[in-house]
Amino acid sequence: MKTLREIVNGITLISVRGNLDRQIEMLTFDSRNASKHCLFFAIKGTSNDGHDYISAALENGCRNFVVQDIKRISSEGINAIEVADTSLALGIAACNFFENPSKKIKLIGVTGTNGKTTTTTLLHNLFSHFNVKVGLLSTVINKIGNQEIPSTHTTPDPIQLNALLKKMYDRGCEYCFMEVSSHAIHQQRTAGLDFNGAVFTNITHDHLDYHQTFSAYINVKKSFFDGLGSAAFALTNADDKNGMVMLQNTKAKKLSYAIKTPADIKGKIIENAFSGLVLQINNQEVYTKLVGEFNSYNLLAVYGVAISLGFDALEVLIGLSNLNAVDGRFQYFRSQGGITVIVDYAHTPDALENVLKTVNAIKKESDKVFTLVGCGGDRDKTKRPLMAKIAAKMSQQVILTSDNPRTEDPLKILNEMEAGLTREQQSKTLTVPDRKQGIKSAILLAQPGDIILIAGKGHEKYQEINGVKHDFDDFKITKELTNDLNK
Repeated sequence: MKTLREIVNGITLISVRGNLDRQIEMLTFDSRNASKHCLFFAIKGTSNDGHDYISAALENGCRNFVVQDIKRISSEGINAIEVADTSLALGIAACNFFENPSKKIKLIGVTGTNGKTTTTTLLHNLFSHFNVKVGLLSTVINKIGNQEIPSTHTTPDPIQLNALLKKMYDRGCEYCFMEVSSHAIHQQRTAGLDFNGAVFTNITHDHLDYHQTFSAYINVKKSFFDGLGSAAFALTNADDKNGMVMLQNTKAKKLSYAIKTPADIKGKIIENAFSGLVLQINNQEVYTKLVGEFNSYNLLAVYGVAISLGFDALEVLIGLSNLNAVDGRFQYFRSQGGITVIVDYAHTPDALENVLKTVNAIKKESDKVFTLVGCGGDRDKTKRPLMAKIAAKMSQQVILTSDNPRTEDPLKILNEMEAGLTREQQSKTLTVPDRKQGIKSAILLAQPGDIILIAGKGHEKYQEINGVKHDFDDFKITKELTNDLNK
């Protein structure tokens, strides 16, 4: 337990009513979890205002509150603390409550539109190869050493986040590699954390349903680097046109990686095939099992982090050669009938284009590319026609299908995708709303030597329709269908 005084240390307080020496057993921003010895934070979210749930928290026995408007609490005998931003206060308070675990562990954050999961997972696997105990916070899974903990968000809320970091430290983890989403930065989920380093992978068209403008999206990413301390490092992709923007105001040590432009960590693709990549990194050649130009950037970022943390460059290169592809990221198999199937999480225009560039670069001229793709419901609608357009431009056959329609009408989403196609492109496009039937159609149409790209869901083991998550694993279903159809 901690006192209120210890928990709010470092937070700018506007006003205080009550006893700061009250003992607190837990923190929450959900009134349903509020209790007598709990500290409730009234968070103003995008759709809900926690101040509207103060009465519910009071009914559940809660007597300790952090609010942005102290006038909303009129009850006697209540401890109330007023701050300018309860989201920021929650981040700092969670760090204090869990005894600032990020100051005791080397925490590395990876941000960007694409590549976060692959980069953090490869880092976790590389450092595990070095026999170092590490933690992982990612979209796919959270890990404490080899123990897996289900992941619900790209970046957990501050309470969950600090609780996980404390567990990592308590169990001997020296490092933690963490995906840092733009939503998390904007919502102050990372407030109060002490990062030893940060990586910027790239920034492309995504999340404009939330950030509204691309410049706002860039500025949110940049603010993560602006907040780094002078003892940290900031590693950026210099080939991204906004990569160097991230370093403009940071106090951290500045480093860059690139393939096409000068950089501190310079890469060159020697060979790119389904069997893997041969890369030159700072004039040293290394073979890796990963495929594609986009993965060469992920590998450069991993290399940059490892040497920034003091590991020997040659040992890092040997480690890179032992890494396997991440589930749902250019995960492929060859069917008995000679069809190559690739499952990839590509759910943004840039990610889809990168994967298709790789496929077209390594396929034989006579091989046809079939791309099956959809777009998620209740998300950025402006990318829908772009996704269809890219698929049609870079494939011989396109199948538009459902991704996670969530609460939207799947046919409406597909119509908005089709709007991006020319009449000629429409002639080589099938629209199959049922995803399993769409996959089956691609397999039936493909001939030996052809390549089927199933894009959008990658590692996900479900399909969300009207708020219900149904079992759905692209990789597993495709393997079963190719076996059933003997193709």
